[in-house]
Amino acid sequence: MKRQKIKAIVLLAFLGIAICLFLFPYNCKSKVSERDVTYKNLDLFIEVLREIQKNYVEPVDVKKLIYGAIKGMVRTLDPHSSFMTKDEYKELMIETKGKFSGVGIEITIRDGMLTVVAPIEGTPAYKAGIKSGDKIIKINDKPTKNMTLMDAVKLIRGPKGTKVKLTILRKGVNKPLEFVIVRDVIPLRSVKGFMLSSSIGYVRITSFQSNTSKQLKHILSKLEKHHLKGLILDLRNNPGGLLSQAVKVSDVFLDSGVIVSTRGRVRSQNFIAYAHKNLVKRDYPIIVLVNAGTASASEIVAGALQDNKRALIVGTKTFGKGSVQTVIPLSDGSALRLTTARYYTPSGRCIQVKGIEPDIEVPFIPPKEIKKEMRFRFIREKDLGKNVLGIEKGKRMNKEKEIKLSKEAEKLIKNDNQVRFALRFLEHWDSIKQVIEKKENAISR
Repeated sequence: MKRQKIKAIVLLAFLGIAICLFLFPYNCKSKVSERDVTYKNLDLFIEVLREIQKNYVEPVDVKKLIYGAIKGMVRTLDPHSSFMTKDEYKELMIETKGKFSGVGIEITIRDGMLTVVAPIEGTPAYKAGIKSGDKIIKINDKPTKNMTLMDAVKLIRGPKGTKVKLTILRKGVNKPLEFVIVRDVIPLRSVKGFMLSSSIGYVRITSFQSNTSKQLKHILSKLEKHHLKGLILDLRNNPGGLLSQAVKVSDVFLDSGVIVSTRGRVRSQNFIAYAHKNLVKRDYPIIVLVNAGTASASEIVAGALQDNKRALIVGTKTFGKGSVQTVIPLSDGSALRLTTARYYTPSGRCIQVKGIEPDIEVPFIPPKEIKKEMRFRFIREKDLGKNVLGIEKGKRMNKEKEIKLSKEAEKLIKNDNQVRFALRFLEHWDSIKQVIEKKENAISR
């Protein structure tokens, strides 16, 4: 009876395979073939593992070997995918909540080299002079060639007050630069804002953390009491962060339309985020400042506002990180950070590597390279004399109430040519808009 049952099972199995091959010849063949290859390679892996356990000169930790094998496997995918131990996963969760100890840089691997995406404003790396695009060739004199992102992060981070040495290659500099940076707690706040004039506001977002959109709304509510006639949204050197927060920040300024879409191999990774009608009316013009350090989530915001014609993008080309990483917790407390999709701006642009082109390109000029008299002529409208808008020297554009600017605002206007450009542009927005509309009407005729 047992033999008959076995024969029946085998016969049914062969019959099932035959039907499968007849009805779905390609799919079955490819799936069976793929499965066979997978199992064959797994057998090879187990064989190597056994040989190491049996014959290696010293006893080995099996878990350490398997973790090493997983890291090597994930490393073959792309620079942004990584395997995290339990402790590394906990550290990532702390970081997304906005507080960790380190130097304050976002890094990636570009052209096979460990590359700085951007330093976070106000952090030790920012103060030391680390720049977007810098290639880190050594960490504490240890070469970074073939080093994974997670291994690099572990070496760079450390307790507050301790030092880390970074050896850097910088474009335009002939020899490597060395930076000894004292680690510190990276600040929780990711948004700050203040007035640049009586009617033009300024908001800076340094990264996208779990409470960024909440902070933004709080700051905007204060600035909007001044009856804003324009806003500068500064996303320069913003390395990104949480995709969900990029969507929420974009939604603050949009009342309708697509914000971003993602596309992956798995259907669950495909989604479209739409803007919702805001309770607060925000119809003032916006200029978004970007540069090579504007990456990932910050590029989502810039692309959403640009494609929906809600803001003018000013500055230089962005970094170009258009992939989405999903963190997948694993059974032993470790996790897999896996690239699962690419994101697309509302018009369907994938900015991976390409980046976002500004509407108006304005390169940053360091303050020391600007002539003193030119700098002050840029700041004050009265210094321009009778200008294109027909305003006579010394006369105010309107009778708005003067406000006392903060020292930070005064310093920013004095030293940052991109901010000055955006400020002047917004101050003349109505006149510029009229000129553009006249030209468009003339062309349509």
